[in-house]
Amino acid sequence: MNRKTRLAVLLFAVVLLGTVGTAAVLRAADRSAVRDRQQAGGPGGRRGAGPRAPARGRRVGVRNLAWGPHRDEIAAVPAGQPQGPRTASGVKCLRFHATAGTGICLQAERGALQDTYQAVVLDSHLRVRHRFPAPGIPTRARVSPTGHTVAWTVFVSGDSYAGTAFSTRTAIADTRTWALDDNLEQYAVVKDGRPYHASDTNIWGVTFADDNRFYATLATGGRTYLVRGDRTARTLTTLHANVECPSLSPDGTRIAYKKRVPGASPDAPWRLYVLDLATMKETATAEHRNIDDQALWSGNGTLVYALPGDYGSDLWTVPADGSGTARRMMTSAVAPAYLG
Repeated sequence: MNRKTRLAVLLFAVVLLGTVGTAAVLRAADRSAVRDRQQAGGPGGRRGAGPRAPARGRRVGVRNLAWGPHRDEIAAVPAGQPQGPRTASGVKCLRFHATAGTGICLQAERGALQDTYQAVVLDSHLRVRHRFPAPGIPTRARVSPTGHTVAWTVFVSGDSYAGTAFSTRTAIADTRTWALDDNLEQYAVVKDGRPYHASDTNIWGVTFADDNRFYATLATGGRTYLVRGDRTARTLTTLHANVECPSLSPDGTRIAYKKRVPGASPDAPWRLYVLDLATMKETATAEHRNIDDQALWSGNGTLVYALPGDYGSDLWTVPADGSGTARRMMTSAVAPAYLG
C-alpha cells in the first residue's frame, strides 16, 4: 500500500469514527429526552404543586418508576384499578410504606462528593412531620397498624442480601414522642431458649404486630432466623430458621417471607413462602422466581411483591395459600402500600 493510499484509508477511518461517534451521542441524547418525557401510563401531576393526599377510597401508593417528570415520586392508583392512571404526589422516596395516616419515606440527598440519606415521617397528606438521619442505603420500611411506630433498615456496608459481605442497621421510632431505637442490634437475643451473644449479628426487615411487638430477620453464624421483638423488654427471640424479610398478615396469624432454597443460584437464592405462626408449617407459593423483596399483604389472602421489569421493577400478586398463579399487578412500580 503506497503512501497516498494509506492516507486515504486513514482519512476514511477518521470520518467513519466521527460519524459513528456523532450517531452515538445523538442516540444518547434521544434516550435522555425520552426519560424526561411523560411515558404512556405514567402518573400525571401539576408542576409546582405541593404533595397531595390520595383521593378517598382504598388506593395503592407506590414509588413510580415510569420514565418522565414524576419518576421516583410516590404515586397513587385506585386499588381496584392498579393499571389505571397514577396521581403523582411530588414526594420522592427510595423506600415507602404507609398506614393509618402515617408514612415513612426513605430519601437520598445527592451530594457532590457523597450521598446522604434520611428517614422522613409523613402525615396523611404526605407532609413532613419529622426527619431522622439514616446511616446508609435504604432497603426496607414499615409502619405499625396504628401508625404510632415506624421502622426502617439501611445497608451500612455492602448493598445486597445475596452474599455475606454486608451489614445492616435497623431503627424503630415512636411517632408520638419521637423516641428512637437507632440500632436493634442492641436488643438482647434469646436463641433456642438461651441468651445469645455474637459479634456478627445483623437485623433487618421489621414487620409490626402492634406498637410494641414486631417480627424481623436476624442473621448470625451464616444462618437467618425469624425473631419476635419486644420493644418494652428490648428482646429478640428466635422462632424459625431460614426466614428473611418477614411480612405479617393483617390477622396476625401468618408470615410471608423469602426463603433460601437448596440448589438455587447464589445470585437468585430466594423463593416466596408463608409460615403459619401457630403450627410453624411452611407453604410455598406458586411464585417460582427469585424474590428479593419484603412482600405486602393485600388482605389475608394475597401477596404483593416486586420483580425486575423493563424500567426497574414491576409489582406482582400471588395467592398466599400456595394455589393459583402469579399475575402482574402494575408495571414500573415498587414499594407498594395500601392507603385508606
